Amino acid sequence: MKKTVIITGANSGLGFQTALKIAAHSTEFEVILACRNLEKAQQTQAQIVKETGNPHVSVLQLDTASLKSVRQFVKAYQDKYGAPVYALLCNAGIGAFNSAPQLTEDGFDVVFATNHLGHFLLTNLLLPFMEKEGKILVTASDMHNPLLQSGETFAWLGVEAISHPGEKLAASNLRYAYSKLCNVYFVYELTRKLKAQNSTVKVNAFNPGLMKTHFSKTNEAFYDYIRINVPERYGDLDKSSSALAELTYSEDIILSSGHFYDRSTRPCFTSQLSYNEQNAKELWEKSEEYTQ
Repeated sequence: MKKTVIITGANSGLGFQTALKIAAHSTEFEVILACRNLEKAQQTQAQIVKETGNPHVSVLQLDTASLKSVRQFVKAYQDKYGAPVYALLCNAGIGAFNSAPQLTEDGFDVVFATNHLGHFLLTNLLLPFMEKEGKILVTASDMHNPLLQSGETFAWLGVEAISHPGEKLAASNLRYAYSKLCNVYFVYELTRKLKAQNSTVKVNAFNPGLMKTHFSKTNEAFYDYIRINVPERYGDLDKSSSALAELTYSEDIILSSGHFYDRSTRPCFTSQLSYNEQNAKELWEKSEEYTQ
């Protein structure tokens, strides 16, 4: 039986490279590219099939900024495939630097909705269809603990302030940092809930680092500065996608939940703020309310 892997945001960058490597690893993997732009996704599909020789690559439309689109995706998956999900890679995302302050059709900040809320709903809707030993991997970031100017502190503002930002936060790149903190909170809280249910589905976070992709409009000099001066934040696209692919297809690396894999198959600690269980619980409860 095929092992079904769903990857959101698989058109380019980390998602594309990871999909390519999983498809190339073995034809036992059925890779579903869950992407907003259907035309680009179909081009990506053809490229992966051609380069890997794996014919089991398909496309389903998904915009994680839209709760309606998430629900339509899950229904389409049930109708077209109906197979258990071996791995769900919640990878789609946008940066605050690429997005002017705006609200989605559901009334939420577009960065919060795209990076967290859509994946929250998607994961919860797909959980009943996960294989018994299924995997959920959420692309987070070390930016959940941003480097701030001297004297500044990165504090939890509450879900309402992040999902419906005021003028100051709406104009700030910290919208992205908060969305990545939400990713980590989501993984940690889902870990606790799955454990309470005696579920054997495993959920973890992955940090690819700051990579040279279309995701950022930052110039070449900035990447070089980060690579030389802040190497703990820098990520290599080939290495990070190889690690994420290996975490997905290997049977003996991920043995438990609640880990944060740092640009490799090795887990590391996250920020002190990210371990606040009350914040994570608040995020979960508000996300449930938002997705009713």
